[in-house]
Amino acid sequence: MEDLEGKPALMGFRMPAEWEPHEQSWIGWPERVDNWRDDALPGQRAFIEVAAAISRFEPVTLCAIASQYIKACRMVPAGANIRVVEMSMNDSWFRDTGPTFLVRSSSAKCAEGQTAGIDWTFNCWGGSEACYSDWSLDSLVAKKILALERIPRFRHQMVLEGGSIHVDGEGTCITTEECLLNPNRNPDMSKVEIENELKIYLDLQKVIWLPRGLYGDEDTNGHVDNMCCFVRPGVVLLAWTDDEADPQYERSIEAFSALAGSTDAKGRKLEIVKLHIPGPIYMTEEEAKGIKNSLGNAKPRLAGTRLAASYINFYIVNGGIIAPAFGDERWDNEAYRVLSTMFPKHEVVMIQTAREISLAGGNIHCITQQQPSSQCKNLKGE
Repeated sequence: MEDLEGKPALMGFRMPAEWEPHEQSWIGWPERVDNWRDDALPGQRAFIEVAAAISRFEPVTLCAIASQYIKACRMVPAGANIRVVEMSMNDSWFRDTGPTFLVRSSSAKCAEGQTAGIDWTFNCWGGSEACYSDWSLDSLVAKKILALERIPRFRHQMVLEGGSIHVDGEGTCITTEECLLNPNRNPDMSKVEIENELKIYLDLQKVIWLPRGLYGDEDTNGHVDNMCCFVRPGVVLLAWTDDEADPQYERSIEAFSALAGSTDAKGRKLEIVKLHIPGPIYMTEEEAKGIKNSLGNAKPRLAGTRLAASYINFYIVNGGIIAPAFGDERWDNEAYRVLSTMFPKHEVVMIQTAREISLAGGNIHCITQQQPSSQCKNLKGE
């Protein structure tokens, strides 16, 4: 498909909310031994658990490099609605390297067959401060996905990762200043200029800026998808802790204040629901020893590092919520209760191996990318 010229919003395109119907989900395949411990096998098992859970609700496309293709095929459970395709990549964070899908809208409906994707510029979360030294293959992932599906592409020079934005499908976006205003992304763009690009490419009328993301989320410079997300228009979930001694407490308080003082694109005051983070979780000596980074091509993963663990990093699929569990029985159970309450029409599936994804710097939302249905309607997220 040839590239599209022009501004998406002016052509009738918008970014739908995650709860709107999906055509399928995309997920990569971890294999970097300098980021995933023990030759990436525990991470691969976690990815398979996530992909299998999603496949209960919608089709999944799993992308693996050539040398991992057979292994990935063998690890896919028999009968799972998962296709495996070969795709070169540097690492497997499809939320950030994959395209931002758009649908062409007319009021609250989308015309059949009208889907496009934005291929943002990817600089590996910071360019000179990047998480690994070579991201040339990751820069092509969005283009490859769109080409596989024969979906037209909008190319954008602005550096942006999908995990840095959450939208409600009705013109409102939440993001963080810590990430989008970081000088390692778009140093020549002002806050107003960045906001204007989001508006004209995603069809937004309102951008809500939180000061910072989750404590410890240094890899992404505070992506919002670990900190806050929409449940449905007018309702958000916020990562929270009651422990005033936890460095996360100050971040949660300031985010709550920013949200409480905001309205969405429709003028609604936001309902803020707190979702407690697990107790502090740290990388163990054994886990750190399993990472092979002798060449120094990736960011070091050191024993004692606090993981950026948050239940906000869940993924909404057709009729399901795929959420991380961290082995903290109290807060795992509380997360299941809150998510089940917030999404009464969805089945909540807790992924017990999600810690493995956190060890490498992200979680379930970070490794997935939804492709919306071309016939999507702006449904409520319940």
